[in-house]
Amino acid sequence: MSTTNKNLIIVGVIIIVLVCAGALYWSTTKKPEEKPEEKPEEKPILYRSTWAWPTKIDPHVGSDGSSLAAIPNLYDSLVCITLEGGIGPQLAEDWEVSEDGLTYTFHLRQGVTFHSGNELTAEDVVFSMDRLLTMGEGLAYLFLPYIDSTVAVDTYVVQLNLKTPFGPILSVMPNFYILDKETVIANTKAEGEYGDLGDYGKEWLMTHDAGSGPYKVKEFRLEEKLVMERFDDFWGESLGVPGWGFVEDAPDVIEMIGTTEPITVRAMMGKSELELTDSWQPLENLQEMEKEEGIKLIGTVGTNMLNLMMHCRKPPTDDVHFRRAMAYAFDYEMVVTEIFPYNTFAKGIVNEILPGWDPDIAPFRRDLTKAMEELKLSKYYDNLTDYTVEIHWCSEVPAEERISLLFMDNMADLGINVKIVKTPWLSMIDEQADMDASPNIVVVYSTTHFPEAGGDLMRYHSKSAPSWEQNEWLLDPVLDGMIEDALEAIDSDERYRKYYDIQEYLADLCPVIPVCQPTTMRCIQDYLDYPPVKYGTEVVAGIYGTPANWRTFYGLYTAVHQPEG
Repeated sequence: MSTTNKNLIIVGVIIIVLVCAGALYWSTTKKPEEKPEEKPEEKPILYRSTWAWPTKIDPHVGSDGSSLAAIPNLYDSLVCITLEGGIGPQLAEDWEVSEDGLTYTFHLRQGVTFHSGNELTAEDVVFSMDRLLTMGEGLAYLFLPYIDSTVAVDTYVVQLNLKTPFGPILSVMPNFYILDKETVIANTKAEGEYGDLGDYGKEWLMTHDAGSGPYKVKEFRLEEKLVMERFDDFWGESLGVPGWGFVEDAPDVIEMIGTTEPITVRAMMGKSELELTDSWQPLENLQEMEKEEGIKLIGTVGTNMLNLMMHCRKPPTDDVHFRRAMAYAFDYEMVVTEIFPYNTFAKGIVNEILPGWDPDIAPFRRDLTKAMEELKLSKYYDNLTDYTVEIHWCSEVPAEERISLLFMDNMADLGINVKIVKTPWLSMIDEQADMDASPNIVVVYSTTHFPEAGGDLMRYHSKSAPSWEQNEWLLDPVLDGMIEDALEAIDSDERYRKYYDIQEYLADLCPVIPVCQPTTMRCIQDYLDYPPVKYGTEVVAGIYGTPANWRTFYGLYTAVHQPEG
């Protein structure tokens, strides 16, 4: 080997040794790159409650308790009913009323955004009212006889024109929710029952929202669970409107879970997988849950009534004397002492809390002598065995079975045959929309949609007949005229006097057996804070579906002080 080649080999070896030594040096002396410390991910604040299904979140369709608990979290109205019972601003900052009471001009807040990011304007209000009246579902019957037109006067000014004066219009307006016109149109199917308007977005709005409320739909698994998440650009926060911001520890996520099954609910409460139970739990289950550490029993007094709604056009309940006989035979005392001990006797056809309730109408109480006298006057007295009275109770509300069994036992004293049918709530809604399918009697909680006796009396109007709110099927033009005439009265004292006349008229017809005035009982985790609800027997009044019930179902005002872990 030549000297030159030997030298090249030596140089190559030296270079290799130097490279390896350098690599070893740097691998042992260089500090590893420091990664930033990861912060533990904050858990969302959850507010979970159970409900009887279905929950219909289209605000122009839903009208039952579950729906009206969800909708105010997703949508806003022009005005609201305050906790003090007055009318306060919501999307409308202020408004004027014409001297003749036929024109209401609302001035909208500027800078309100829908969940889509679109700005809310007068065009959205016009679109929403037109949609409500065209569809004619849900709570449309509150507006249909009175609204003539809705006009966008300016970008943020909208005018509501009435056909006739409507005294409690401002008290009714919280039931009118505003939708994002652009979003609804973008998600409207061309084929539908509304002609050029297609399906008006109904299918999409079953599982999505187009609102501006403090929460938006995150997920909706029909018949299972509705999940709503906090809307960070909610106008109450972004515009800094006093009284409309989230309270500290307001939930990030609201879950409405579709079950009322007692064992399931009790297990979930015991494992802190539920903050609030539904109101349809058997009293025994509530009392057992209350024994567990950290769980309390609360009561809420509202303006609703537990009724036995009697079909006035189906034999044998089409006979007024037959209906009155059953009303006298029913054992009301057993209801308020054994079945619902927190409830109180019904004092008439509407709840005594409501202004315009008539104290002079004597409520029914069990009196078998009077019951038999009425039965003998009925056209069915001589052939009672030819007829069976069918009573349907809601399968999601187990206590209603006890009401039905009590009713059957009481009617046996008169020789009246009764058939009890356990029926899912969804099926009850479908039945009551069809006069032929509606049973003789349904056990139903009626709902008041504005804080006057008229809010309950309106359900007897013919326009509400094909809904779950009226199984009576009165279809009485005289009664319709009386209701419309009363609601046209601008002066409240005059309106209340006319409410008295309507109650007397209904008392003679006896289309319903008012069972009791409910105190809604629920179990609650002690880390859930409802400011106006006090534990124990002290209760708070509220109207379903209006912000008078804010801190009961409105996540904006509910504090969830969840324990660690």
